[in-house]
Amino acid sequence: MGQAKKARTHAEMTAETTAKLVSAARRSFGSRGYAETPMDELCAEAGLTRGALYHHFGGKPGLLEAVVRQIDEEIGDRLEAHYSGIGDPWEAFRACNIEYLRLALDPEIQRIVLRDAPAVLGQRLREIDEDGSIGPLAEALDQLMRAGRIVACDAEVMARLLNGALVDAALWIAAGDDPEARFERSARSVELMMKGLER
Repeated sequence: MGQAKKARTHAEMTAETTAKLVSAARRSFGSRGYAETPMDELCAEAGLTRGALYHHFGGKPGLLEAVVRQIDEEIGDRLEAHYSGIGDPWEAFRACNIEYLRLALDPEIQRIVLRDAPAVLGQRLREIDEDGSIGPLAEALDQLMRAGRIVACDAEVMARLLNGALVDAALWIAAGDDPEARFERSARSVELMMKGLER
């Protein structure tokens, strides 16, 4: 019984430590950028040592990955809430694709997920994106096919094509001098893609 209590306490301490590091990193990466965030300052802000960062994340890139995963999960929650707020499944699907692009206008998402993460994480970022995006997209497409709302297609392949297009457009939106204008252009093009799917 005593050992179980000790294990729980250790797990709680680990969770608290990682949460402090991720929170401090997210604030600094979002305001200053990944490259401009010194590890010593980040650890000092979290009230922890550099050793704690290496122990839990293996280094600064691992910490960035944890921040990206946290933001990615929040994006998923936001899109799910957006989807649930629209009664018609096809209209909800269309709206969520546009909403995903709109998130590229968020300064924190722009800087951390769309600018710094691709440069630092490379292929790893693609794997993170696929973990959270392809399955739900394919499932939504499959449901829409069964409901007769879209043309018959290979749901997994179509999910990969849509995801690739949306991610690339989001990167393009974030990289421009006028992201709002790029968003509007991208949203119109996504609507054309959706029309091609609609039955």
